[in-house]
Amino acid sequence: MEIRKPIPEEIQQIRRLSPQALSEGTLGKAEPDRDKVRQLVDPLLKKGCYYLIAAEEKRLAGWVLIGESKDSFTDRVIGFVYELYVLEHFRGRGVSRKLMQEAVEQLKSLGYPEVRLSVYAGNHALHLYESLGFAPRTITMTLPL
Repeated sequence: MEIRKPIPEEIQQIRRLSPQALSEGTLGKAEPDRDKVRQLVDPLLKKGCYYLIAAEEKRLAGWVLIGESKDSFTDRVIGFVYELYVLEHFRGRGVSRKLMQEAVEQLKSLGYPEVRLSVYAGNHALHLYESLGFAPRTITMTLPL
């Protein structure tokens, strides 16, 4: 398994799979179409965020989207993990961990003082993030009406 930046064909594959990835990541709360995904991701890519992929024998196994963000209270610039996804066939094999470890290393090497991410309560990736040292910082709560 190699972790690297994707080639254009792999980026197109990510774009095709992103609606499913976002739906799964939000536990089905969001059902975005490709246009919505484009609205969310294109500005990130334009500001310098980038994908890292996990590939096995030239097959896309998963990806992580990383880059810069700014703390809304302090204006401090930080590293951010915007998206993590592993294709179902490759799950349970440590792909997410490898992607996250490489993402954190790259963000660290770029000089960011910390790395943040957001995750839906109940998402199974929460356990992975905690095992890598991430801890809750803010909690968004909801009250359905």
